[in-house]
Amino acid sequence: MTMGQAGGLRKGFTTGTCAQAAAKAATIMLATGMAPDQIEVETASGVKLSLAIIGRRRSNETARCGVVKDAGDDPDVTDKAEIYAEVELSNRGGVEVLGGIGVGRVTKPGLPVAPGSWAINPVPLSMITRDVRRHLPDGVGARVTITVPEGERLAPHTFNPRLGIVGGISILGTTGIVEPRSVEAYKASLALEIKVARASGHRRLAVCPGRIGEAMCRSMLGFPQEAIVVVGDHVGFALQECRRNGVEEVVLAGHVGKLAKVAAGLMNTHNVHGDARMETMAACAAVCGAGPDLISEVLRQETAEAASMILISSSLGKTFDQIAERALWRIRMLVGAEPRVSCYILDLKGQVLGSSV
Repeated sequence: MTMGQAGGLRKGFTTGTCAQAAAKAATIMLATGMAPDQIEVETASGVKLSLAIIGRRRSNETARCGVVKDAGDDPDVTDKAEIYAEVELSNRGGVEVLGGIGVGRVTKPGLPVAPGSWAINPVPLSMITRDVRRHLPDGVGARVTITVPEGERLAPHTFNPRLGIVGGISILGTTGIVEPRSVEAYKASLALEIKVARASGHRRLAVCPGRIGEAMCRSMLGFPQEAIVVVGDHVGFALQECRRNGVEEVVLAGHVGKLAKVAAGLMNTHNVHGDARMETMAACAAVCGAGPDLISEVLRQETAEAASMILISSSLGKTFDQIAERALWRIRMLVGAEPRVSCYILDLKGQVLGSSV
């Protein structure tokens, strides 16, 4: 099946759509004895897809079918995963949807699914239930079990461990279609991670652009892993999500190169949005007493780490406190007085160079 294009990139379909199609095929196979090679499904967004069915198997009481996940051109670790649905008829009426091997269980509040439940989100659950019910004989119910043979292996490479989902991947999708916009997907995952941390009772979170800050917050400041959010370039977005979710205090910890950008007002620190690291470090050094020659030398550097070594060797370590204070001022312009924020400026070894504390 050929999916449409989005900005020149090929669209895909979600784990939820895979489970929906597999469940529909298995129900038809069980009810009619026919084993479909292809199945047409209508996604939650109204898009109709014809998906290939694999692994067809039928006994007197159950039928099992599978679909191979296609993420299109979106970078997704679940791409090419096989997702199966086994359907068993029952005389109790209704459709019950369960998870099996490779489908995770939710352990923390804050997700669309309650703790203790299978990680099958509401939209895929409703689509599976709808399509199975449509193909059941009158008065007959069904139990549907979704499995992902590689799910437990794939799960550590998803956001699930940070969200408290254990044992496998999630069956996801609000539209049924994967749009190849990995930045938006990543931001949605960050928003969910912050929501889960807050719902788990954490009023104080660490927001870290990368692993250097994460390690420092865990080892030096004693943050539990579930209260540390690694945000990549999306510092401003994460701080706004913290405010929206009622987080009371945030520790922002990261490498001097990243936080110098924040101090310059670049709340998305990807280089496509600008740089200004050396200019910011030079300006803060000037505030702390650096002369013209030293400022020129800082501006000539290619890396923030090299500029930092020059400042330290010139006994201008207080520059890093100035960078932290400047970053804090920029953050206040973005989110206001809440949450309370403190900044830690680190070197590549995770050592604290300066802070706003």
